[in-house]
Amino acid sequence: MTDQDDFGTRLAAAYASEGSTIEIGRAVLDGTAHPEAVIGVPTAMCNRHGLIAGATGTGKTVTLQLLAEQLSAQGVPVFTADIKGDLTGLAKPATPGDKVTARIDELGLAFTPTGSPVQFWALGGQGPGVPIRSTIGSFGPQLLSKVLGANETQSSSLALVFYYADQKGLPLLDLVDLVDVLTYLTSDDGKAELKTIGGLSSATAGVLLRKLVELTQQDAEAFFGEPEVTIDSLIRLAPDGRGVINCLELAAVQDRPKLFSTFLMWLLAELFETLPEAGDLDKPKLVFFFDEAHLLFADASKEFIEQVAQTVRLIRSKGVGVFFVTQLPDDVPDAVLAQLGNRVQHALRAYTPRDAKALKAAVSTYPKTDDYDLEEVLTQLGIGEAIVTVLTDDGAPTPVAWTKVRPPQSQIGAVDPAEVKTMAEASDLWSTYATEVDRQSAREILAGKMGVPAPSPGDLVRDSGIDDDFDIKVPGEPKPKSGPKAKASPKKNDDGNVVTDFLKSREGRATINNVVRGVFGMMRKK
Repeated sequence: MTDQDDFGTRLAAAYASEGSTIEIGRAVLDGTAHPEAVIGVPTAMCNRHGLIAGATGTGKTVTLQLLAEQLSAQGVPVFTADIKGDLTGLAKPATPGDKVTARIDELGLAFTPTGSPVQFWALGGQGPGVPIRSTIGSFGPQLLSKVLGANETQSSSLALVFYYADQKGLPLLDLVDLVDVLTYLTSDDGKAELKTIGGLSSATAGVLLRKLVELTQQDAEAFFGEPEVTIDSLIRLAPDGRGVINCLELAAVQDRPKLFSTFLMWLLAELFETLPEAGDLDKPKLVFFFDEAHLLFADASKEFIEQVAQTVRLIRSKGVGVFFVTQLPDDVPDAVLAQLGNRVQHALRAYTPRDAKALKAAVSTYPKTDDYDLEEVLTQLGIGEAIVTVLTDDGAPTPVAWTKVRPPQSQIGAVDPAEVKTMAEASDLWSTYATEVDRQSAREILAGKMGVPAPSPGDLVRDSGIDDDFDIKVPGEPKPKSGPKAKASPKKNDDGNVVTDFLKSREGRATINNVVRGVFGMMRKK
């Protein structure tokens, strides 16, 4: 058995840093907390990425909140998704109850209730927060394919459509633009446009159109359009020098997990595309928390996972740290998991064969330790306890530490949505992003070219039954436009078709645009 006195001293030395540290908690041995054994991750190592995992109700969200508020206090901006509204408490000082007070006393903590500077966002304004949007063109074909659940043939066809639009200078700002380009390329006037690069099957186009209509039924219209959020709006400091915590409120859209997870990936890709090389910094430019990470990788293609892994691997040099938050470590593909140097593992359950397998796999990824039987400990951890290993200043993994997590100094739990809305509308970004802007886009350009409104999408939304057998060759991923992205303009209704009339109406546009904004604009921009 490890000596208690030696344990605390040894762990304190192993986790000591020459620079600032983001504290996680205090080390535990045989149920006894050691206040001298401060467990944390060096701030400079936060761009080596991390994983926060654990079963439901074990304390993952509180750990995320704790890390976010400390990063903010050290002048590091943060971006995090708030799936259930629990993180809104970051903006308010804590009011410690009996359990929190007992934990503070047990760990010998200095504790000052403090709220953090928080910027609330909402996808397209669905929920309290400043509306955050993306254009379809920026979203890109690969991310859009994931949101649509497109197969390989449909994905390649969609990439071809994006390629054509890019080459012809047709801005894709919302779903109506994409619908109109699809219908034009399968019309008598447009069929010849793609003959030299593979062509587009009307059958495949019809299936894609049906998938787009399905998205419109999820009220996704608000996700696509302009003004598109800029990276500068996400990397900001408060007047007192603290980093602003960008909190994306997703409670109103949590029933559309594939869409919002892909949207988060789009933001990550935009960061990668926009930020310059920074090398090793004393502290990150931004730390990005990717909650419910398993949603991003569910049913993902091999190519998509490779692109995510590449983005995570390379974005470190841009000064950005990424923490994935999920239930099981194996929710994250190995190629991505291998990039995550900092681990906070809350309790795991072994109720099913998959759980038991995941438990053994998790244990195998930790450094060897004589202090604990990890397989046993991971099933016995209490709420607010975790197994931790991080990277030292030298980039080496620290010894494994059973850790009692310190409570956040901000409020644990949600703030009233009305109060969140008030704080969002008081933000200096409200005037910039609150009102949607419509500009000339692909629809208007095509209508002018043909001298008539674009063909009716309803003409192609039919069951052909042959799309999966159509083989199309795509020349490659579309290239980015060099100029600024155009924005959508209002569409007029003049052909009398019921489906088209709806899609052209403001309500239809709103329904359509609410869906497709996502994450790998990077693929398009290469």
